[in-house]
Amino acid sequence: MNENFIKITFFIICLFNYKLTLAAEFPIADKVVVDKSDRELYLIKDGRIFRTFKIALGLYPIGDKKEEGDFKTPEGKYILDTRNPNSEYFLSIHISYPNNEDRREAFDSGVSPGGAIMIHGQPNSPRRSEAYYKSQDWTNGCIAVSNSDMIDIWLMVGEGTPIEIHP
Repeated sequence: MNENFIKITFFIICLFNYKLTLAAEFPIADKVVVDKSDRELYLIKDGRIFRTFKIALGLYPIGDKKEEGDFKTPEGKYILDTRNPNSEYFLSIHISYPNNEDRREAFDSGVSPGGAIMIHGQPNSPRRSEAYYKSQDWTNGCIAVSNSDMIDIWLMVGEGTPIEIHP
């Protein structure tokens, strides 16, 4: 009985240390910020940037998304609301675009604001070279990262995390 107690205690201590190691290696972001002009995505915890990723944007990256099909990445405050491990791209996290302000502006202009804006990895069935995806803005308005970066983002960003996208 004493031997089982020691084994169980040892197992619990090892499990606790493993969880601490994972938490240190993959902290969970409480906010995501995108700087479109610098082509960078920042993971933030307790007001401090702890990871930075290079990004690609919509084909026409300058300016705010106004309507469906304009190939622009939206600007504003949103929520990362759902995750899709089976998307056309290597993992994707949905951005809650359009928000109420975006909908109102689109309505006032008589257009559809569009939707389906994501943070995602590279296409699962690429039509261009890997070098193209690494060096160009190529999305329909989404925020794209490398597949290895997408794994890190996937592990460190939960559903419900706020995201701010700046010009």
